[in-house]
Amino acid sequence: MKTIVVVGGSSGIGKAIIDDLKDTHKIINISRTQPETHQHITHYTCDITKDELPELEEVHGLVYCPGSINLKSFSRLKIADFQADLEINVIGAIKTLKAYEGALTKNKGSVVLFSTVASFLGMPFHASIATSKSAIEGLTKSLAAEYATKIRFNAIAPTVTDTPLAARLLRNEKQQESLQNRHPLKKYLKAEEVAGLATFLLSDVAASMTGQIIPIDAGIVSVKM
Repeated sequence: MKTIVVVGGSSGIGKAIIDDLKDTHKIINISRTQPETHQHITHYTCDITKDELPELEEVHGLVYCPGSINLKSFSRLKIADFQADLEINVIGAIKTLKAYEGALTKNKGSVVLFSTVASFLGMPFHASIATSKSAIEGLTKSLAAEYATKIRFNAIAPTVTDTPLAARLLRNEKQQESLQNRHPLKKYLKAEEVAGLATFLLSDVAASMTGQIIPIDAGIVSVKM
């Protein structure tokens, strides 16, 4: 049974990933709050921006889920906003990869990181989050090259997903309808859809995929209606 580390698995996409994997994998969840208990889930309480990560000997796959949605005009964004987004989205991911590089290399592991469609498509008020997630894309491609034959690295770039993180964007029917209508498929994402792609990338079925940035976007990036 393979061991998968999920950072940020207590809610949203991370929780959906754990739900997909918990019956067939050993899950190490690292987050500030504990998810549901399950015989295959081990939880470590940790604030990725402040705390030391637990030492783990066996890691076959790693998913880094923490992120932010800091939507402000550039004139209202402060340097501290950019620093905070970089800390949670980029530095936290690097810290995690540094901690488990050895275990992942030993097992020829797979890493899944998260970008955003705002790195593909210019969107107003997304300067801070697009900056940090674009860094994740560069990190993914660079490490995929550096660790080829040792660790696979891929990133998922979702559009708006119905999670607690995006709750303020989906507060009422008017907002929900507006977001649906911006997408050619007339929908936004469910966490389970994104989780399905993540679990595929972790699996041996995706053994020939590395260095990929994969949008799951209800058509907003590539289709114009």
